[in-house]
Parts: sequence; structure tokens; C-alpha cells
Amino acid sequence: MIKVGDKLPAMKLMTPGTEGPQEVDTGELFAAKTVVLFAVPGAFTPTCSAKHLPGFLEQYDALKAKGVDAIVCLAVNDVFVMGAWAASQSAGDKIIFLADGSAMFTRALGLELDLVTRGLGVRSQRFALIAKDGIVTYLAVEQAGGFEVSRAESILEVLSA
Repeated sequence: MIKVGDKLPAMKLMTPGTEGPQEVDTGELFAAKTVVLFAVPGAFTPTCSAKHLPGFLEQYDALKAKGVDAIVCLAVNDVFVMGAWAASQSAGDKIIFLADGSAMFTRALGLELDLVTRGLGVRSQRFALIAKDGIVTYLAVEQAGGFEVSRAESILEVLSA
């Protein structure tokens, strides 16, 4: 599993764009900036839609005031699902939605979650991290079923310390 001090992997993922899906190079996305990345088990799932994503939207200004250049939401969903989810949450351009449809980035982080027996395939664990210049400076992975350490408010506390 990735840890503090490790460099985030560089690979190509997709993000919904105003003119359709766009390729994103994670090496470029995380370079030369402070980024908060939070990952959810799936778009449109209960905790993800009711609490996790809305929390980052609500704390957007506070996170930016603490020096965060970009907020990224990662999920093992396709880019069209991520686009529909972003639109349903009125996220606008506040959050970059990364579609990790084949879980390649999630696996490279070592943070995959096997939900095959529940009919959900391989997903991401719920987590949040802070990266500066592509290097992980903080990582918080939730316990199974938990929603405490990866909340926007928890990340804001870390940035305020």
C-alpha cells in the first residue's frame, strides 16, 4: 500500500469534460501543486453521494484557503458515470473527477477493495490523501464501513495543524 513519502503513480485516466471524456495524466495532475485526493467505493452509492462528495463541495473554499490547488475525487467507475455523478451533485469545476474504470490506479496505490461477492467487482477503499508535488504527505484510509478519517472536515483539520 502507498504510504507517506511515496510518489503517486503516473498513468492515464479519464475525466468528464465539457466536450466529453478527456484523458488525464496523473503525473501531470499532481505535479507542482498541493492536491487533496479522496476516493470512494462508487459513484451514486449512499455514503459517497450523501456525505463524502458533498463534504468536499461544502469545504471547497476552506480547503483552497489552506493552500490546496486541486481537489480530486477518484472512483472505480467509468467516465460517463463519473460525469453523471458530478452533474447530479452540481459539482461544477470545483472537483476533478477521475474515472479509474479498470482500477489500475487504485491497484497501483494498493488500496483496492474486493466486493466481487457483493456484485460490485473491485472497487477502491474509502480514503483521502494530501500530495505535494506528487508525493504523499498524508494518508487516511477508513476502516471497513467507516467514514471519519477521509471526510473533508478531517482533511481540513490536518491542513490546519
